[in-house]
Amino acid sequence: MRKYLFYDIIMFMKYKEFDLVNTEKMLKSALLGGYAVPAFNFYNMESLQSILAAADQTHSPVILGISESALRYIGGELLMGMISGANLKGKQIALHLDHGHTYESCKMAINLGFSSVMIDGSSLPFDENVALTRRVATYAHKYGVSVEAELGALAGIEDDVNVAKGHYTNPDDAQEFVRKTGCDSLAIAIGTSHGAYKRHSESEELRFDILKKIAKLLPDFPLVLHGASNIPQEFISEINANGGKIKGAMGIPAAQIRKAVKLNICKVNVDSDARLAWMAAVRTELSKVPSDFDPRKPLSAAREKMTGLYVDEIKDIMRSDNKV
Repeated sequence: MRKYLFYDIIMFMKYKEFDLVNTEKMLKSALLGGYAVPAFNFYNMESLQSILAAADQTHSPVILGISESALRYIGGELLMGMISGANLKGKQIALHLDHGHTYESCKMAINLGFSSVMIDGSSLPFDENVALTRRVATYAHKYGVSVEAELGALAGIEDDVNVAKGHYTNPDDAQEFVRKTGCDSLAIAIGTSHGAYKRHSESEELRFDILKKIAKLLPDFPLVLHGASNIPQEFISEINANGGKIKGAMGIPAAQIRKAVKLNICKVNVDSDARLAWMAAVRTELSKVPSDFDPRKPLSAAREKMTGLYVDEIKDIMRSDNKV
């Protein structure tokens, strides 16, 4: 058995100081229970409050996602100050680095107090992705932090992710990748994409044949679906009615996400839906009284709209309500 140094013990307890949990137990419970844990990205105080309010209302476990750009935007110390003040004791809340692209960024997040990190080496050749993921997993596991990896590539643009052409995950590669890296969950590419433009027509479907093969090869392993926003058309209409110009945005139907959840997808990432809810609320509120300059009014409206969105998706898509 490895003997931990005093520094190791301090670091091992880091995320627990914030009453966070890692994703190991929540994803295994989701896998057994046939539901998905929602991973919602946030950028500021109001978006964080929205996610936590929805988690409280639905009694759902939740993964708080922070991208590298959002971490730079908020700042590490301020971010952890907000988490510290959120009173998470007794809840099932994980703080997750979304699409960490380097070993250093994952290490920094772990040292800050994140309970989960994603190392995204999907743009690398297979062997390099394996080596990078294994290195991150070795460091993270010393401190009880969960590690998500990605194999295959999702097209689209969102924050620091900019992939012109995606490619599907090879099921045989997925099995080998998990065995060689020691990652705790795996994000796969079966036809979802980043951003608001996920499909070209209503007839497009996810590659459930690929998902079924991966689930058969990795029957007890948590799989993750990125780029799974529904892109509610009422938000698009509201944005455009108040000065916006979003055309052709189309998301993944809820029925397809629910079908994927039945095939070992136990973590679903949502970001674009929340951005659209935010912008719809802000644009509408600003148009009501053009002379008003109180920023709390549009921000409060955005917070309320995002909370409603999260509650609906937890209940209707993830089916993770009442799982805490």
